Amino acid sequence: MTYDLNDEERELATMVRDFADQVVAPQAYEADRTHTLNLDVVRQMGELGLFGLPFPEDHGGQGGDYFALGLAIEGIARVDQSLAITLEAGVSLGAMPIHRFGSEEQKREYLPGLLAGEQLAGFGLTEPEAGSDAGATRTTARLDGEEWVIDGSKQFITNSGTAITRFVTVTAVTGERDGRKEISTIIVPNGTPGFTVEAAYDKVGWNASDTHPLTFQGARVPAANLVGERGSGFRNFLSILDEGRIAIAALATGAAEGCLEAAVDYANKRTVFGAALSTRQNAQFTLARMRARVHSARLAWHHAARLHDAGKPFAEEAAIAKLVSGEAAMDNARDATQIFGGNGFMNEYPVARHYRDSKILEIGEGTTEVQLLVIARALGLAG
Repeated sequence: MTYDLNDEERELATMVRDFADQVVAPQAYEADRTHTLNLDVVRQMGELGLFGLPFPEDHGGQGGDYFALGLAIEGIARVDQSLAITLEAGVSLGAMPIHRFGSEEQKREYLPGLLAGEQLAGFGLTEPEAGSDAGATRTTARLDGEEWVIDGSKQFITNSGTAITRFVTVTAVTGERDGRKEISTIIVPNGTPGFTVEAAYDKVGWNASDTHPLTFQGARVPAANLVGERGSGFRNFLSILDEGRIAIAALATGAAEGCLEAAVDYANKRTVFGAALSTRQNAQFTLARMRARVHSARLAWHHAARLHDAGKPFAEEAAIAKLVSGEAAMDNARDATQIFGGNGFMNEYPVARHYRDSKILEIGEGTTEVQLLVIARALGLAG
């Protein structure tokens, strides 16, 4: 297992870093303040090929891999987690289910726009009573002739209500099999009668990302909108979440790195009792611990991504990566805010935004407790 970047990966990381500094960072404060997803920046990310990185060229992708996607997400998250999660969810939760499990017709219909960043899609999994316990899904879909009729609700669905959102892939109970719920995944285009994208959430963080609750009341879609085999939804979305944890770990690593960079810069410039804050041993130790967290988080997601791309088992390593990197982002955000002192409590400084944004990294796409459960099961522990 190697952790070195090849020339192509290094070039990608540099390109994204420059784009993040020159285009993403200048708009991040205002976008966060106004709770506005900047679709012009999303379009530019699409033009750079970021939404198509891990997809084959014959469907409009860049022919890259999941590691390349992680590099791009990490680079954006350094300066703006909202746009980083827009990219992560657009790929991992929007396009990937269609790529992995969709029919050839669905791939031809939906992937070109998604991979070009011209359109977005959401993944409707979480419900008021079904989050970590996804098997508790209550949304239902029944066949009526050649149509699915969908009833239920979803919550916390990213990229579900933008002006360029084309559809949401939802999990729904389509029957019963061997005494257990049969869960399937179905494409529901935005604008479908009976499908309502409710008002956006008022969130603590990720304010410039698009997140909505969804309601389905007799929403009808063609039977051909089934993604994969009927009843395969539970198995399929678990595999999507495993992959997504790598991408979230890369995002969290970028956030931890952004906090470190901002704190080092501020400590070098800030004078305390006649000397730079960075000369104080306590500040030095804090910054050193922050650096160690970034290093550990990056190694963890690199390892999981390399395993994934090599076709090897990676679920445990993805859980470890998300656990380590999520905690690194939150711990670094707290320490960076402390380094900044009172200024760290002001939203105009990026560490304040990271402080608000980073908590969700210990919750979304599998809580810390879920990651611990996955790791415990890999150890062979019963429960």
